[in-house]
Amino acid sequence: MTPLVQLGRTAAARRKVELIIDGQSVSVAEGTTVLDACKEIGTQIPSLCYLETLHPVNVCRVCVVEVENSRVLVPSCSRAVEAGMVVKTDSERVRHSRKMVLEFLASSVDLSTTPGVEPWLEYYGCEPARYGPPRPPTPAGARDAAATGHHDDPDLEYAATVAQPAKVDNDLYIRDYGKCILCYKCVEACGTDYQNTFAIAVAGRGFDARISTELAVPLPESACVYCGNCIAVCPTGALMFKSEHDLRQAGEWDESRQTQTDTICPYCGVGCTLSLRVQDNNIVRVTSPLDNDVTRGNLCIKGRFGWRYVQQRPEAGTVTGPANARAAGPGVARSNGATAGDGAMGLADGTGGAHGRA
Repeated sequence: MTPLVQLGRTAAARRKVELIIDGQSVSVAEGTTVLDACKEIGTQIPSLCYLETLHPVNVCRVCVVEVENSRVLVPSCSRAVEAGMVVKTDSERVRHSRKMVLEFLASSVDLSTTPGVEPWLEYYGCEPARYGPPRPPTPAGARDAAATGHHDDPDLEYAATVAQPAKVDNDLYIRDYGKCILCYKCVEACGTDYQNTFAIAVAGRGFDARISTELAVPLPESACVYCGNCIAVCPTGALMFKSEHDLRQAGEWDESRQTQTDTICPYCGVGCTLSLRVQDNNIVRVTSPLDNDVTRGNLCIKGRFGWRYVQQRPEAGTVTGPANARAAGPGVARSNGATAGDGAMGLADGTGGAHGRA
């Protein structure tokens, strides 16, 4: 993460550190991670849990590299370079480790919407099918009810999986934890790294570990403010706009027919940049650039979901207004009578919605 620089002051230059990466001498600033040093010389290292706007948590273990005289492989996303360090990014030991990690993930998690993972599986010769056919999905709510410390005997006929029905409990985004690799990105974005809402956390132990709201309550009953920053950082599609999810379910999601346009959010004076993904003249997803100094990829509910009014196109002769706006996007009722849909749809008529807070 780029450190903040106070106006009127010059950031102190960091001294250079010399190291060797795959036989090539490299000079980078002190404090640079091995991953960033590799990027500077064009060496690409796969990673799933790393994002430049979040603190590294080292959980996916896909980005590990071999460092001379180190007992174990080290995560390149968090290991800082050292003078004289000798790094191997594609040794036999590294390839074997990445193959095993990717096989474990592919045999237990649905990676069908994880960008870029297929070439990795092919390059490292992964064979997830050797662990057996995937176990049938668990019933809805079964994983949420798993007791910590209690483990059933494994079914040796199947490969253990986290397959389960997607959670569709609001009109804004869905949670398909059958695609979750426990990268912790959503927990970080919801927590101290950005939003400080703490609506989700990791619950359970071992293979029963999962992302959960407090007491596993439905999302509309949780502390979630629907900023959608968890969706923005999810690497696998486990968290997804409902608009995208519905199109995928209908077999109509087609990125070849999509365009992307950057604009400025119209709601307040902060000036957040919105990247609108449009298919067939309809907005289907909204993000913000990670390198934007205003947002760092983050938005509030207004910027992330408050665009539906753009697509309120009533037929001639129909009455428009707040009632119709809400009728176009019903949500799941909260205890106060508001709905998750109101959070975005209410923005169309200027009310700010039930959850129109950043």
